[in-house]
Amino acid sequence: MKQDFYDILEVDKKASQAEIKKAYRKMALKYHPDKNPGDKQAEEKFKLAAEAYEILGDEQKRAQYDQYGHAAFDGAGMGGKHYTNVEDIFRDFGDIFGGHFSGFGGFGGFGGGNSHSYRVKGSDLRIRVKLSLADTVNGVEKKVKVHRKVKAEGTTYKTCETCHGNGSVVREMNTILGRMQSSTTCPTCGGSGQVIDKKSNDADAQGLKSVEETVSIKIPAGVVDGMQLRVDRKGNDAPGTNSIAGDLLVIIEEIEHETLKREGENLHYDLYISFPEAVLGTSKEIETATGRVRIKLEEGIQSGKILRLKGKGIPVLNGYGSGDLLVHVNVWTPKNLTNEQKEFFRKMVDDNHFTPKPDKNEKSFFEKVKEMFS
Repeated sequence: MKQDFYDILEVDKKASQAEIKKAYRKMALKYHPDKNPGDKQAEEKFKLAAEAYEILGDEQKRAQYDQYGHAAFDGAGMGGKHYTNVEDIFRDFGDIFGGHFSGFGGFGGFGGGNSHSYRVKGSDLRIRVKLSLADTVNGVEKKVKVHRKVKAEGTTYKTCETCHGNGSVVREMNTILGRMQSSTTCPTCGGSGQVIDKKSNDADAQGLKSVEETVSIKIPAGVVDGMQLRVDRKGNDAPGTNSIAGDLLVIIEEIEHETLKREGENLHYDLYISFPEAVLGTSKEIETATGRVRIKLEEGIQSGKILRLKGKGIPVLNGYGSGDLLVHVNVWTPKNLTNEQKEFFRKMVDDNHFTPKPDKNEKSFFEKVKEMFS
């Protein structure tokens, strides 16, 4: 079982983003490989801390994790990195460490001696993916075409002369407290530390070009309408050689089923039967999310009876079981009868067999509703 991300960073689940960032920085400093040479356990904790911060440090990913746990990212290729290379951690989060690693060996070169202290990330893209009920029950892999910006071949970059590759500029100003310094993102290169040297003909002013790319998205079973999944690094590129692409945000849109209605992990189905079928009992073939099944209705079944088919609902997103299919039995009362048919029922009005006699096992409407939602 995977360790809880909050436990890894040793923070409370109500911790603010600032507290989470501070906790991650503390853990990273503590278990940094240069501080613990040859210590594989420390290196593993360093990677785990980065994985935890990659989720909890992003408000959208954190919200998904709080609701669905690790299952919101496992196997879907959407956010939730598993770091195997220490250098990747510095590329993603090097700006958090500041100058505290300047005295170390500098995996990835994000210490004080590196000129690129800030890594620019491209913009995110958003798409909607429509899913059938069968897709949400079974999980599905979708291939979608995405128009994104990528670095144009033949475009080269050089060090920004304004910030000398630092990605930021320091300004001094006179205040009543004396001369103060402030650091801001470089207005020339946007923080990348680089500007275009040579640009290909098909590139825009940032050295990027638009392409159409087919992206494969693995959607796990149990997703819900409106859920947002994240495909890592499939958004727009950012200019410069020291940049990373944004992400592709996938918004789930469920297609309403004709006969099955979803409520959380449970499904509801309205089954209508005739009065003779209710009296004599019958068997009916009904639709489920995974195919048709036949159910038996006992004689004398009452309208409003709810039959629960265990495990025939939607899988729980974290992988522990499935919801149920609730079959609502409705006895259809005919409106147009022949005189002969009406005469039969007139004779039965005072018949003892047709007098309502609910036994104590019969639940009232309110009891059924309470049971359904419990």
